[in-house]
Amino acid sequence: MSANALESVRAVVTGGADSTGLAVATQLSLRGAQVHIADVREDAVRRACQADARLTGTVADIGSSDDVRRIFADARAHFGPVNTLVSVVGIPGPQAAVEAITDAEWAQTFEVNVAGLFYAVREAAVDMKRAGGGAIVTFSSGSTRTNMPNRLPYVASKWAVEGMTRALARELGPYQIRVNAILPGLIDNARMRAIIGRKAGERGCTAEELKNEYLRYISMRTAIDPDEIGATVAFLCSQEARHITGQLLGVDGNIEWEM
Repeated sequence: MSANALESVRAVVTGGADSTGLAVATQLSLRGAQVHIADVREDAVRRACQADARLTGTVADIGSSDDVRRIFADARAHFGPVNTLVSVVGIPGPQAAVEAITDAEWAQTFEVNVAGLFYAVREAAVDMKRAGGGAIVTFSSGSTRTNMPNRLPYVASKWAVEGMTRALARELGPYQIRVNAILPGLIDNARMRAIIGRKAGERGCTAEELKNEYLRYISMRTAIDPDEIGATVAFLCSQEARHITGQLLGVDGNIEWEM
């Protein structure tokens, strides 16, 4: 893909201020896209925009419909109607047995992971229909394939994301709006390294030993670089993927099982 392959792309990336979201925003920007990021962390938004002058940003809570309206108003003010949405933002929810999950934990997980996606798509679809097309990329998880235990709100919310992706692909297809989902696996980022370090301490083993145990259940025995995910998203947002829609694409080395 050439450096200017996405020069007609005007994208909103939610959760775009660091880690995988920032990798997505950066890969889009490197290919010529205008990118507006949204994140709840003010310092992260500021750092991301300072590092890449092509990025603009809004500090916002994706779980608030008013905040999402503000994100899109800011994006339109910077570069006009939005024709691409990448919804990276998501929270892991509680790690607990089903009987220990509180009402608030369940509601918060769905508020961000599901309602937040709905609010963003609702805004983006208006611009994309008027423009005669566009691309939406959602983020599910390889955990919908492994059905990881003690993570019910997270897994259920990501199943909902996949259902929304497929339903939206049908609904929006006649308007030439494509909708696909990315299913990441074990991502080699600071958050995952911290999780592995914490769990290793609980188990009395080294982080390297625990990581190798996780990798045993990934067919390719590898973690995923966030830039790989960003590059895949860039492809899905490009004209090279102009007839790809309604797909759930694992970028995970093929996760077979999760502990």
